[in-house]
Amino acid sequence: MKAPTSITIREVSPRDGLQGEPVEIGTEAKIDLINQLADAGLPRINVTSFVSPKAVPRMADAAEVVAGVVRRPGLELDASVPNVRGAERAIAAGIDTVVVFVAASNEGNLRNVGRSTEESMVETSEVIRMVRSAGKKAVGTVALAFGSPYGDEIPPDRVVELAGRFVAAGANGISLGDTTGEANPRAVHELVRRLHTEYPGVELALHLHDTRGLALANVLAGMDAGATHFDGAVGGIGGSPFTKDAGGNLATEDLLYMCASMGVQTGVDLDAVLGTYQFLEKVLGHPLPGKLGQLGRSDPRSQEEPA
Repeated sequence: MKAPTSITIREVSPRDGLQGEPVEIGTEAKIDLINQLADAGLPRINVTSFVSPKAVPRMADAAEVVAGVVRRPGLELDASVPNVRGAERAIAAGIDTVVVFVAASNEGNLRNVGRSTEESMVETSEVIRMVRSAGKKAVGTVALAFGSPYGDEIPPDRVVELAGRFVAAGANGISLGDTTGEANPRAVHELVRRLHTEYPGVELALHLHDTRGLALANVLAGMDAGATHFDGAVGGIGGSPFTKDAGGNLATEDLLYMCASMGVQTGVDLDAVLGTYQFLEKVLGHPLPGKLGQLGRSDPRSQEEPA
């Protein structure tokens, strides 16, 4: 397989990770988490969502979280928004990049935000134009890009068409969301290659969930097709509370360990991320699903034959 010399990892535990947790950890703990991630060298962090506090109460402190993060050169903070009002709040809070999302599954979109895919696409296209006019970056996410838990088929042509509408609106990047872990390596490889061909100047990222244990395999397929941008969440936490069968995210530390083993550069301190894993276990009050955090690094000495 072909592997890149380096990749960029976007950390999503503060938003996509925490939204699926049964407990609220508080504003100060969220800020501490984000600052730890930045200290570890993660260059892009999905810090919060600017959504209705009534719909998602635990994201009501979005502006306070952004204000509390220690800014540093090279750090890009992004926030997810569902509509124009959310984008206005994100821009006012000082977010660098605004992320919008539309589900390729109409049923999934209805259940997530109460609107059809087409209704969401019209508004998110308006959001992208507004964000770019404000001098900020915009990323369009096609959620449920590889399959739907609601029984509806997701043709690749539909995903390409939705991505193209994001590009036409002025998006700097496109993200493919395997929201419920439906993807397989062949599907990832084919769709990544097609989108690179269709939109060669647009940054393409993969947002993979490990619902069925294929996240790392899908990373390798994406790499082989030319992908160099991937999302992860420390400990593998996360999953949308509004989407059926939304398992946890690809664990950042597992991705980092695989890359280190392959000689793929990330610029991220794995030991620091493992420290954040322990921090999250403590504040969340339960073990996390990520593999490396449970087992630790391989120690060659433990594999030596006894004397």
